[in-house]
Amino acid sequence: MTTIIDTGVLTGRYLSHLRRRPEEIVNAVGFPILMMLIFVFLFGGMMTVPGGGDYRSALLPGLFTMTMLFGVSSTMVAVVTDAQRGITDRFRSMPMSASAVLMGRAAADMVISTLALAVLLLAGLAVGWRAPNGLGPALVAVGLLLMLRFALLWVGIYLGLLVRGPGAVTAVQTLEFPVAFLSGLFVAPASMPVVVSAIAEWNPLSATAAAARELFGNPGWGGESWIARHAVLAAVLWPLLIVAVFAPLSVHRYREMSR
Repeated sequence: MTTIIDTGVLTGRYLSHLRRRPEEIVNAVGFPILMMLIFVFLFGGMMTVPGGGDYRSALLPGLFTMTMLFGVSSTMVAVVTDAQRGITDRFRSMPMSASAVLMGRAAADMVISTLALAVLLLAGLAVGWRAPNGLGPALVAVGLLLMLRFALLWVGIYLGLLVRGPGAVTAVQTLEFPVAFLSGLFVAPASMPVVVSAIAEWNPLSATAAAARELFGNPGWGGESWIARHAVLAAVLWPLLIVAVFAPLSVHRYREMSR
């Protein structure tokens, strides 16, 4: 019970600080919309969907998924900033559990991510994207997107606890784009060389994007591999695996920092 109360207090603390840093909200919401406009209006005309279909409809679930990935570096920046300002040391000196401190960060980031995704969904509707399968499957798709975000923010928390300098943050931000493009977010993995195609298909981002397309009722890339035929299941298993690995690592790292 104490851990739950501490988590709630720290979540409120993290969110209250956003009032003094509104640029974080603007960046979390504005950058994905900018990327959407670039891909839809500049690159969309050159792309085709295997078997036919509107590329814009196939593109938007990939962009929603990419937004979940970009949260890794934002979470990492927040954790590193707290460490540099001595806030992390202050928390470690207080009688609260390590899991509460980290879960507070995770919960606050999930609130921001949910807001950013909601705005991006509305922007997608504004440029002509639709979810013809109806509200129920669409909500499941949104749930899978947020599930991926929750998993990836634990990667960001762990990396933020692991590093000390801004150089590592820049490296992670730089790597986010290659990870996004080495997937099925924007093009069919089948169109890639064999080895690259296999990596792209098994990228967790590809599973969530494919599952979102299936649930929203948008065109997809298809494929005969297990991962392509069981996208929804994979979109559940990948985040569970990531959380199972990085949440304990994050808690362990946080405790080790106090020694």
